[in-house]
Amino acid sequence: MAVLDELSGFEFEDLTEDVFRNLGYENVRQAARTADEGRDVLMEEVVDGTRRGIVVECKHTETVGRPVVQKLHSAIATFEFDGPKRGMVVTTGRFTGPAKEYAQRLRQNDDPYPIELVDGEDLREIADEIGLDLYNGRIEILCDETLRPYDPAAGLDTPVQEAFRDIENIEAADLPAPHSQVTFRPVVAVTADTNAVFETSVGVIHRVDERNQFVVHAERGHPQVADDDVTTLVTENLHTTVDLDRDRFEETIDEVDERRFGQTQTEYKRWTVDRLQEYHTTTVTYTGDNNVTYNRTVEPTLSDISVQSVEPVYLPEVRQTTELHEYAYPYEYYAAGPSRVTAEDGVHRCVHCETGGGDETYTYCSNCGAVACDNHSRTERLEREPVCTGCAVTERFALRTKYFYDEANRDAFREEYAAMALHQKAMENKPLVRGGAVATVLLIVGLLVIGGII
Repeated sequence: MAVLDELSGFEFEDLTEDVFRNLGYENVRQAARTADEGRDVLMEEVVDGTRRGIVVECKHTETVGRPVVQKLHSAIATFEFDGPKRGMVVTTGRFTGPAKEYAQRLRQNDDPYPIELVDGEDLREIADEIGLDLYNGRIEILCDETLRPYDPAAGLDTPVQEAFRDIENIEAADLPAPHSQVTFRPVVAVTADTNAVFETSVGVIHRVDERNQFVVHAERGHPQVADDDVTTLVTENLHTTVDLDRDRFEETIDEVDERRFGQTQTEYKRWTVDRLQEYHTTTVTYTGDNNVTYNRTVEPTLSDISVQSVEPVYLPEVRQTTELHEYAYPYEYYAAGPSRVTAEDGVHRCVHCETGGGDETYTYCSNCGAVACDNHSRTERLEREPVCTGCAVTERFALRTKYFYDEANRDAFREEYAAMALHQKAMENKPLVRGGAVATVLLIVGLLVIGGII
């Protein structure tokens, strides 16, 4: 514990806030750092359905005497909270005998504002529980929970089958089992409140009262905020996590990879505070008492920002590759059981022109395995089935290009074409026939007009 003595009082309050948040207390935040009236950290707990407010006094000293406990008792009484309240004194050192006796007497007398004492020895036990490195005051991330990489009720291959569902000319039964890779990527779900009021002699010129929820990709390197759809996927499924059991997942998934958290939970908290401080910094225009217009940059202080939770979890990134003849189709997504966010859709993409997206119509070519857009998909003349322009053999008949699976199909149609009557051959180019008919009608009409018949 000697190294903790190097922390300042404010740093110890930051550490205490992190400790209680990791122990499961709710709405953990620090009181204002000026005139705190004996209240350093405020938080809440729910016991048997009843929400209770807790006032925490942090003492970064070798000993804590009875006056500190008495002062906290008074602070609890004046703390505005709609419900029962209690207090805690947390110290890196120890409590004197009178301090312990006072706290014990409050409990024995069923005082409405009981006080719990947490000393340095207690902190050591808590440190083991939550992964606190007492040598540098940081909360390590101890996480073995993940969102589900697939829906066990539907099966691992269901997303790929659904992706191919609107590809024409292929059925789910025709799809081979895709090769599956899952990377368990570390993320932290952060909830933070910013409450700041900026005043001048003319009154309040700006106010921030906002709760931010976002998800941060937490691998090595600089933290990155996830897209809104990934944030929604994670936050809405945090209650459905399962143990990250590699052995179990490897029974179903071909390749499993697990990435490590790049920083400590404490560092992600500090990064969050810095980010929100920058995000809420703005320039305000206001009119002073002298009717002069002023521009002022307002920036929330560190005490204006309260991180309510930093919840670590693994986010499965699933990549499934389906091989069809000459082509391989990747489909990659972030998964949370039946819910997912697509990262790469290699199914709805023409292999010939790279046109992609759900607005196009795509057709499967069973001849070569290509998925092609309308511009690169044709009807094979002999079999009357789809064939893509990439693999088709072509030849002109009746001045019109025909498409064939291969040379054997083309040669078979040559024989069929040779045996056709003239009118049948002409019908191999219906637009030409229709155009000829229209031209003939126009010619006849023209002759009738010239002859004065009409």
